[in-house]
Order: sequence, then structure tokens, then C-alpha cells
Amino acid sequence: MINRVVLVGRLTKDVEVRKTTSGISTASFTLACNRRFTSKDSNGQTADFINCVAWRQQADFLGSYAHKGNIVGIEGRIATRSYDGQNGKVYVTEVVCDSVQLIGNNNTARDNSQGYTAPQRTPEPSAYNPNDAYDDDFSNTPSLDISSDDLPFY
Repeated sequence: MINRVVLVGRLTKDVEVRKTTSGISTASFTLACNRRFTSKDSNGQTADFINCVAWRQQADFLGSYAHKGNIVGIEGRIATRSYDGQNGKVYVTEVVCDSVQLIGNNNTARDNSQGYTAPQRTPEPSAYNPNDAYDDDFSNTPSLDISSDDLPFY
């Protein structure tokens, strides 16, 4: 089974960081993610508002640097929970962030390098690592000289 979510959207309000009773930081925020749609009458665009939660260093990072309107990229998983509210049981579905990336804001272009990713578990030495089989350095790759006449779909 796979439960993986990747979203890029704008923050709908400033991120508010809270601390649990044990002192762990948590940040709840909402991302507005654009979605195109087609109906028989017209084509258009709408937004989905996705509730997200980040913990520990990610929460502190967002609280310090992210503000309403910033473009944020997240990777995580969908989680559901419930609690007893004033009017009965309340059910919540949200994305629990494993990685957050501050992509930009509405005032100036920003450097893509600002972000925080949770430390990953180190695999055992005997485990297969697909990254060992490939070299990610593309600087030695020869360039291809392709004209539009060579493309069948141009």
C-alpha cells in the first residue's frame, strides 16, 4: 500500500507554531492548491484547500520563515484522526509533512534552497541502494543536436 502526497500551494494564512505539553513544536497550516477542471460548458480553475501539519524542526522552520501567500512545497502522508468536540466527535483528515520547502513568496523571487527535510533512516549495509547503481553527475553527458525535422510530433 502507498500513502504518499506531494503538494505545492500557497499558504492561506501565517503559520502558527504551538508546543505540546512535552515541548515538541507543531505547526498547522492550510495550502491552497490550484486545480484545473473541464465541464461540458467551460474550462476553468479552482483551488483545493488542504490541511497540513508539520512537527519539530519543520514546524519551527515554517513558523520563522513562511508567511501568508508564500509558495510552499510539501511531501508527506495523509492521516486521519478524531477527537471529542463541543458538538460531538470531530473527524480530521490532514497531510502530515515529512519534508517542507519554501519555494517563493508574493513579493520577490526566492532561492529554492530553503527547506527542511526530516532525517531519513539509514539503510542497513546489506540492503540494496538503487542510488549506488547510477551516477547523478550529468556534466559529462554529450548534448544532442536535434532539429524540429527529427521530431515526429512537432
